[in-house]
Amino acid sequence: MPDVEKIQKYAGLAVRVGINLQKGQLLAINAPVECAPFARACVRAAFEAGAKDVRVFWKDDPCLKLRYQNAEEEALCAVSGWQLESRMEYIRQGAGWLSISASDPELFADVEPGRMQKADRASSAAFRPFSDAIMANKNPWCVMSVPTEAWAKKVFPQSADPVEELWSAIFRAVRLDEADPVEAWRQHQSRLAEQTKKLNARRFTALRYRNGLGTDLTVGLPEGHLWCGGQDRLQSGLPFTANMPTEEIFTAPHRDRVEGVLYSSLPLNHQGALIDGIRLVFEKGRVVKYSAKTGEDRLGHLLDTDEGARRLGEMALVPCGSPISEMGILFYNTLFDENASCHFALGEAYSECVEGGNSLSKEELLRRGLNDSLIHVDFMVGTEDLSITGIRADGTEEPVFENGRWAI
Repeated sequence: MPDVEKIQKYAGLAVRVGINLQKGQLLAINAPVECAPFARACVRAAFEAGAKDVRVFWKDDPCLKLRYQNAEEEALCAVSGWQLESRMEYIRQGAGWLSISASDPELFADVEPGRMQKADRASSAAFRPFSDAIMANKNPWCVMSVPTEAWAKKVFPQSADPVEELWSAIFRAVRLDEADPVEAWRQHQSRLAEQTKKLNARRFTALRYRNGLGTDLTVGLPEGHLWCGGQDRLQSGLPFTANMPTEEIFTAPHRDRVEGVLYSSLPLNHQGALIDGIRLVFEKGRVVKYSAKTGEDRLGHLLDTDEGARRLGEMALVPCGSPISEMGILFYNTLFDENASCHFALGEAYSECVEGGNSLSKEELLRRGLNDSLIHVDFMVGTEDLSITGIRADGTEEPVFENGRWAI
């Protein structure tokens, strides 16, 4: 494990750049019990930044696995009202939400996927008011990560010290190895903001994706869509950084205007099991056929979560030359892998991706073409030969990506 000073520096980056915690603000932290030392560093960093109070919500995946395997189905799908209310009280008080994403990529591989789907669907439905508030940027939120032993061994199976190697890779990905990480993040976010301006100025009505895997997909864009990237902003206007790392420029597709075939380019670690070799066929925005070389049953359960799970909620552009892609590491963690590759997400769309979206109701967002679902699951599609072509309302076209990299 890195020295205390570097861990505290990382925690400070999460609190000050990720959450952008304000003096007198509350902070809630979601953390695996294995990551307790880093969670405590974040608590310390938050109080040093002037937090009013900090609350940690602990989770333990091995205990959750035992519950998936043994609990009676009725109990497995039950969610007590206090669990939602405790989080909503923090939402109402303007708390920041810091989530530490670190898990064993294969822990749940032998759990019956149908039981997991039922339990997770019930939980997602019960916590919908909380997730809606987060996705509408009512509160600042940030997802970041630290190593666990099982995860590190999966990423670096031949290493004599996989945990230390994963720490080093994460520090590089979040720019903690820079002389001034905070300033490095400011410059990085400025570059992403400039790229979003270029895309928003184009006013494309659709993007067409093609590559050697067989992807041939045309994705329509909602009227008044917005590309976002770098910093997010609260409805109050204060900036925060939702993902650390982040290399993406993203928007919301039109839920009814996706046509063609789409192949994944990297494995998806979903709920502690791997899904690889995904193939999706879209008609009028909906997945009508699917397959996967690994985890096809889990993909099917995912797509059957609700009606919106078979539609796209996010499209994100990440060049092959991004710092994370240049590492050449498969992290088996979507937070990192999605920032090495262009990707889409099945399910819920971010309301900020359409003009005035954060003030619109679910019904109004649907009418604008944004998808609604209990899930939001990213999967990677970028390749070295990916071409993306922007299409305007008058039919004119312009290259956006050539050979997996920016063309504009």
